[in-house]
Parts: sequence; C-alpha cells; structure tokens
Amino acid sequence: MAQPAKGPAAEGPCSAQTPEPARTPEPAQTPEPAQQDESAADADSTSLGKPVDLLDPVHPVDEKLPAKRLVPAALQHIAAMYAGVVTPPLIIGQAVGLDAAGMTRLIAASLLIAGLATILQTIGVARFAGNRLPFVNAASSAGIAPMLAIAETSAPGHQLPAIYGAVMVAGVFCLAVGPFFGKLLRFFPPLVTGVVITLIGVTLMPVPVAWAQGGNKDAADFGDMKYLALAAFTLVVILMIQRFGTGFVKQVALLLGMLIGTLAAVPFGLADFSGLKDAPIAALPTPFAFGAPEFQPAAILSLCIVMLVLMTESSAGMLALGKICERDCDGRTITRGLRTDGIATLVGPVFGGFPTSAFAQNVGVVTLTRVRSRYVVAVAGGALLFLGAFPVLGAVVSMVPMPVLGGAGIVLFGSIAVSGIRTLSEAGLDDSSNIILVAVALGAGIIPLAAPTFYADFPAWAQTVLGSGISAGALVAVLLNLFFHHLGTQGRRTPAATVALKSS
Repeated sequence: MAQPAKGPAAEGPCSAQTPEPARTPEPAQTPEPAQQDESAADADSTSLGKPVDLLDPVHPVDEKLPAKRLVPAALQHIAAMYAGVVTPPLIIGQAVGLDAAGMTRLIAASLLIAGLATILQTIGVARFAGNRLPFVNAASSAGIAPMLAIAETSAPGHQLPAIYGAVMVAGVFCLAVGPFFGKLLRFFPPLVTGVVITLIGVTLMPVPVAWAQGGNKDAADFGDMKYLALAAFTLVVILMIQRFGTGFVKQVALLLGMLIGTLAAVPFGLADFSGLKDAPIAALPTPFAFGAPEFQPAAILSLCIVMLVLMTESSAGMLALGKICERDCDGRTITRGLRTDGIATLVGPVFGGFPTSAFAQNVGVVTLTRVRSRYVVAVAGGALLFLGAFPVLGAVVSMVPMPVLGGAGIVLFGSIAVSGIRTLSEAGLDDSSNIILVAVALGAGIIPLAAPTFYADFPAWAQTVLGSGISAGALVAVLLNLFFHHLGTQGRRTPAATVALKSS
C-alpha cells in the first residue's frame, strides 16, 4: 500500500527516524510543489479547526443536476403529487354544484397555487420564507371534510365564499402562530396527529364510494352495476400495476390506473369529453371568480383547528426531510417553511385555492430515489404552474369519469388512513391511557360519519365544528392529551406520557 507523503509538518519527535543532534538552523528551502500544497492544506486545517475539502463540494440539497437526471426526477414528484393536488378541487367543486367550466377553473387554480408555493418553498426569499429543502406544498386533503361541512351549512351561492373567507383567516392564523409554533408542538404529539390523519382517510372514504356509484346521488341510475364494474376495474388495474410494475411505472400506478380506466369507459359511453372544446387553452385564474370571501366565525374556528394540524404535519415533514437530506432543520427553517404555508393559504383563496401544506408522499419520493436536490422539486413546481396556466389541461382531469375516480380514490384516501395508523403505532399504544385517548377521539370523529343528523339540533356554529369528524376528533384528542399528559403531571411523568410527548 502506498504511504502518504510526508511534508515538513509530519516530522517531529514521533518520527520513526533517529533524531539528529541540534544544529544551527539553515536558511529555509522552498518546498516541493506537492509539499507546498500539503503544507497549505495543513495550515488551513489548523486555522479552521477542521479538515478542508479543496474541491468545496456542493451539498446534495443545493446540487443542480443535468437535464437528463433532473427531468425524470421532477416527473416522479409530479406523478406522486398530481392526484393529491386535484383531489380537493374535485371534491369541493362537486359538493357545491359547479359546472364543467367552474370545475376547470378550480382545478387550474389549485395547480397554480401549488406550483407557486412549491417554488417559494424550495427557492426561498431571503430569510423571510422558504425552507430551501426538496419540499412540496399544495392543497391538503385534511381541509376537505371541514370545508364540506361549511358548504352544507351555507346557503346556495355562499358556499365557496364562506369557505374562502375561513381559509384566508386560517392563513393569517398560520402566519401569526408560525414563529411560536415550536412551543406548541408538544400539544400535537404522534398520539394526536395519528388520530387526525387516520380520521382524514376514514372521514373522506364516503366520497370515493359515491363516485364509484356514479357521483350524482339524484340520478336514476345511481349505483348501477356499470358504474361499480368500472370502479372495480380501475382499482384492479392500479393493484396489478403496483404488484408487477417497477420503478417509475410503479410510482405512477394511480395515474396509469385512471388513464386506463378512462379509456375503458369510452366504448361504453361512460366518458364525456365534450367539456374540452369549451375550456380555454391558456388563461390565468381570475381573482375572486367565485365571489368575495365571507367570514363566518364557526367556519373560521373549524379551519383554524385544521391549520394547526397542517402546521404540525408540515413541521414533522420538514424535520424528517432534514434528516433524509442530512441538513439540519432548526427552528428558523421551520418558521420559514410554515410562513410559506401561511402565505399560500392566505393568497390561494383569491384565485380559488385551498389550505396549503406539505405533501408527505413527496418526502417518500426523496427517500426512495435519494435525489435530494431542491431544484428538482422547484422544476416540478414550475410544471404545476405551467399546468395551472393552461386550463384545458385541468379540464382533461375533470373529464375523468366518476367511477374511475372512485376506484382510484379508495386507494388514495385509504393510504391516508394507513399513514395515520402508522403514526399511531409509534405513540405508545401499550398504555391504557393512550388507548382510551385514541378510542374516544376516533369515536368522536366517526360520529358525523355514522350518524349524519347527530348534531342537527345543535347551534349552527357547533354543527360546523363538530359536524366535521376531523375537527371533532382533533379537539377531543388535544383536550384528552392535555388531561392525561400535561395537567398535574409536572414532576411525575409516566412512561406513557414520555412516549406520547416524544415529538415535543
């Protein structure tokens, strides 16, 4: 094995050679070039207290990849996020009775805001906003159920304005609370967030079931076997791709399933593309196209509760991504990231957007691919921005048959519930106090699903808050977490409390 070269600094009392007697110092000789470089490196190392890499490598997060690597990596992120981005406008638009043109505008706005938020998050603005990690921001499914509850308690024509007013206040709330949110995280440990995420998936499951039956509950053929067969076919296609597909094909199983399901619907007359001819090719969303925002106290309270959950989810995602990318995610980074959430949530409703938060599936993409460059995700955000500027592309999504969306939705919302269950598995459920907490919170969250008229005689504000299983379950989980693990526990922390509070 070749021995490392020895420069002047390497010689000393520990040298293997026999030291020579002391003598009068001779004039210093100019070291050889190799020795000169080595001595300079040693000097720099000494002055900085640590070795210095003369090549000064770029951190993987800040690496700018060549196009042949950047484009495929960005496509994987788009594939992972696209279905989730268009889900909230699809569900909310259907619930408030928008026509094809309205659905197209809503989807385009969701794509546009997701693109802007993702670019702001990855590129950043000085020290004000953006965590500068490969982090995707878009409309979160967590807000769907509370927004549906707001729509049900609002008069026709005032549904979207009431939703957008509450979302805007939730954005202001996020901006106000964000800098101090680190101190509130202990009230949202995995025990609480796991309940909320599980309820998101469970509460939303009736939506794809209705889609699988045709979507329109007032139609005479609602629940017809032709719709159920198409939904089942789409689901089977997704499962087969997931089972036998590899690499990129496996990651886009949901999109491929929807594409194949739509093509299969054409021969049976179950796919209608007539709306495409009326969709504008290129257009920017019009501010307040669905009406000026209205501010209802109960709706605002419901969305602010959801915003706390979204902030917890974003904070956890940033911490996890920081570890994956080997870049420290400190309090200032989290504050800048949450500030981006708040800005997007505040500005989004102006153009037709919804509450914005992290997309956990894209954290999974970074984990699987090990491509940690934030510029990859920035390019994916740019692609979403491009899609949002061309409503005709959003119209293509809105033309997907309802049964096809139903088959895919079962996978999408079911995976959200599984994510919550996985979070709960880390929350110390071997303790009876934690079991009771989860049981009661889940029960409170499922009441609106099991008995939709349970709160019919309650005041309107209570119906809005408690009528959403997510809001009700989150409130109960937070209050019980305070009761079991905070109030009166100073100095006598139990093992259950230690596990429950491990995220603080």
